[in-house]
Amino acid sequence: MAEVIKMENINKYYGDYIKTQVLYNINLQVEESSFNSIIGASGSGKSTLLNILGTLDRPSDGKVFIDGNEVSSLNNSQLAMIRNKYIGFVFQFHYLLSEFTALENVLLPYQIGRKTVPDEIKKRAEELLDIVGLTKVKNNLGSKMSGGQQQRTAIARALINNPKVILADEPTGNLDSESTENVYTLFRDINKKFGTTFIIVTHDRKIAEKTDRIIEVRDGKIFLDYTK
Repeated sequence: MAEVIKMENINKYYGDYIKTQVLYNINLQVEESSFNSIIGASGSGKSTLLNILGTLDRPSDGKVFIDGNEVSSLNNSQLAMIRNKYIGFVFQFHYLLSEFTALENVLLPYQIGRKTVPDEIKKRAEELLDIVGLTKVKNNLGSKMSGGQQQRTAIARALINNPKVILADEPTGNLDSESTENVYTLFRDINKKFGTTFIIVTHDRKIAEKTDRIIEVRDGKIFLDYTK
């Protein structure tokens, strides 16, 4: 199976005068259509690793490849285009625009750099809202939905550009146990239906055990890499 993301010898430092190293010589390959988790304690480096995977942050040393393209040397506008084309993000906080409807929020990533939204994209947005179980509330404002509904809207939004990879950073951290189970069932269904690669950062080992591959980060290094 082809690699969709590859990291080679990644190091990350913060600070100009007193440097603090956060990641140490990370080498990682992620296959297309795989379902992965990254676990680790607070401060282990797992969120920094995810941010570099998603081109939200740059490595201090090393290279990042997305769909075979080396991206770590690209400028900010080029990286923004890569993110919009290849990667969907789901965060712990859904970041919906409260004055926009669920449907309008889902369409936002597509509208970046475009003046109009064609009918086929509107139809895709409605289909995605149906997949996440929100057809009946598609015209509700972001502020008029439950936490679980808001997070499912964020998942549909992450899928609107048909990304190869979904990066999810503690996506159920603010949800109750039932909504958490629903979200992870939804992730798995999307993984199977569209072949979307998932990389889920979590501190919860029970959640990680639902994935096919567990990558544990300790002190900025890959401590464990286990595939079922």
